[in-house]
Amino acid sequence: MRTIIHSSFEDRTIEPLFDLEAPKKPTNLSLNSDLLRKCKAMNINLSEALEEASTELFAKTKREKWAEDNKNTIKPYNEFVEENGCFGDEFRAF
Repeated sequence: MRTIIHSSFEDRTIEPLFDLEAPKKPTNLSLNSDLLRKCKAMNINLSEALEEASTELFAKTKREKWAEDNKNTIKPYNEFVEENGCFGDEFRAF
């Protein structure tokens, strides 16, 4: 499984998604009993799996919120690019 610990574009880190040094906190959850049994039988670390899944869901939700919050800026920019091309297109060598 892939863990996302930073919000980034390419190799430039913008900001941590959460405090990686924060202490763990016990939490009560409800899971499908058959799924729980099968995960235990395969030695799946449920705490780790939930943290990874939660991190990915949090990152996805954060991206979607950013897109929604900025849609009034993104739409006119995309329309401008559609009509006029990208800024600096005349300097591109590819």
